[in-house]
Amino acid sequence: MFKSYHKILLSTVLVASVTSTTVFAEDKSISRTYENGKKVIDGGVTYPVVNSKTDAYHVNEVASKGGFTLGRTPTANEIKAWDIDVMPDGTGLPDGKGTVEEGDEIYEAKCASCHFDFGTGGAGYPALQKGNAYEGQKSLTNQRLTPNDDGPVRVFGTYWSKASTLWWYIKTGMPHPAPMTLTNDEVYALSAYIISINELTIDGEELDDEYELTKEKFLKLKMPNENGFVPNIDGPTGPDDTRAYFNDFSNYGNGTRCMENCFEGEPVLARISGSGISDYQPPIVNKKELPAQEEAPEAPGQKAYEASCAVCHATDSMGAPAVGDKKVWKSVVGKGIDKVYGNAIDGINGMPPRGGTALSDDELKEVVDYMMSQSK
Repeated sequence: MFKSYHKILLSTVLVASVTSTTVFAEDKSISRTYENGKKVIDGGVTYPVVNSKTDAYHVNEVASKGGFTLGRTPTANEIKAWDIDVMPDGTGLPDGKGTVEEGDEIYEAKCASCHFDFGTGGAGYPALQKGNAYEGQKSLTNQRLTPNDDGPVRVFGTYWSKASTLWWYIKTGMPHPAPMTLTNDEVYALSAYIISINELTIDGEELDDEYELTKEKFLKLKMPNENGFVPNIDGPTGPDDTRAYFNDFSNYGNGTRCMENCFEGEPVLARISGSGISDYQPPIVNKKELPAQEEAPEAPGQKAYEASCAVCHATDSMGAPAVGDKKVWKSVVGKGIDKVYGNAIDGINGMPPRGGTALSDDELKEVVDYMMSQSK
């Protein structure tokens, strides 16, 4: 839950969503506690076995008491391959390094198509930064009292409380069409770039293009909203801290455990001063598409090659010299250009005269010239 800055600010809907984690079901036989007697905090329930049944479902009581022989104990290497998460305190973060400039290049190649230039987002994909980061941090005190009000800016640099979220999510979930394909160094480089565009600092140092991010430096990154969420679920006491938070009803709602007739009249809402972000620096443009790229003019012979010759020369699977194979074409050209032209016109080995086309001598020579130009 995002930390509030006023005692009374939650609507009835939010109160219901919060208290639902501790409300007990009407059926008193349904347990919402663990075997140690502590309340569950994830919404789960357990159903006691009565007469070999849980409600309408039969239970194999013999099997439920153990004795399973399926599976085996995983090996140390299997556990290592599975255990790849990065904890909030940085546990699990691997070694690696990458610069802001390298991250910029990777971002343009693999990320900008969805998150757009400089991480501004669009087309249903989230923004990674929103203009002036310091103004965004101020927005953490905002509340939405009407549909048109600004809430906190939900981007990495101004909202998320743990830096580990960035590294772990990029590593395991990005790029969207091919997750788990980035190396650790590439993830460090992308993290450095995103930290840079969010105007965050590490040890008071701004990240310029040459800044190299390492594991040691990443662990020093302090997020502006580090303590912005309650309850605190981190660390060995996290579950008990969470239970204590939700057991104290003064932390949310109107201070009383309640599921109906909770308010007399409308809930009391308090407005926090501040109007949110109004001036982005630099200004965010509405145009989201990538800059138009000028198409290179078509080379002489290119069209004829693509129409009549690429079927054999695009790869070496047909036994023909593959366009782009520099070593092979160096050998071909070494025979002399007249010889190469002659082979194209008269045919050679499995290739028929003119490649089986009706191209003229001059047109064939243009095709050969194009193929050689693409194989230097």
